[in-house]
Amino acid sequence: MKKHYVSGLILSGGRSSRMGHQDKGLVLLNGKAMIEHVYNTLIAQVDDVIISANQNLELYQYLNHRILSDEYDDFRGPLAGIYEGLKVIDKNSFLLVVPCDGPLFPADLCKRMLETVAATDSKLVTVYDGTYRQPTYSLIHQSLKDNLQQFLDKGERKLGQWLSENKTQLIDFSDQPEAFVNINTEADLAKLQQNTD
Repeated sequence: MKKHYVSGLILSGGRSSRMGHQDKGLVLLNGKAMIEHVYNTLIAQVDDVIISANQNLELYQYLNHRILSDEYDDFRGPLAGIYEGLKVIDKNSFLLVVPCDGPLFPADLCKRMLETVAATDSKLVTVYDGTYRQPTYSLIHQSLKDNLQQFLDKGERKLGQWLSENKTQLIDFSDQPEAFVNINTEADLAKLQQNTD
C-alpha cells in the first residue's frame, strides 16, 4: 500500500453550548483533559498532530503541537477548523480529523481509512457507524482545500453538506459504533466516566 503522509487534526474550537460553554477539550475525564485521551490515541496513528482551538490557546500549549485558530470570526463550525488544517499541511498529504469530545475512537482508524483510499482512490473518507454518518471523523486530502474555501466563502458551514457534495467514501465501522460516541453534555460525561472508571 502506498505510504501517505497524514496529519491528525483535533477539533477543539467549538462553543460547547450543550455543556455550558465549557471548553470540552479541557473537561476532565478520569482525571485527564478529554483532549489528552484523544491525543494519545491519535498520535500513534499519524505523522504529526495539529490542534484546532479558538479559546484557552495557552492551556493547549502543553501538548507541544501546532495550534490553529479559525480565520473566520463568525463561527463557521468544524469546517473552518478543517480549512485551517488543510492550509498548513503539505500537498499530496491527508488530514485525519477527529473531535476533542470523542475519546473512544479506534486505534486503527487511520489504517482502515488509508486502506479505503488505496481501494477506491478516494480523496475523502468518512466514518459510517452502521446507523449514522460520523462527519467529524474524516480523512481529507489536501487538494480539497480550495474547494472547501469556496464553500465557506459562499457562507455555507454544514460539514455534512460539504461531504455530500464531494462524494465522500463511507467506511463501515458498524462493528464498533460505540467507539464514536461524542460527549456533548454533562450527562454524557458522567455516563462515560462511570463506564470507564
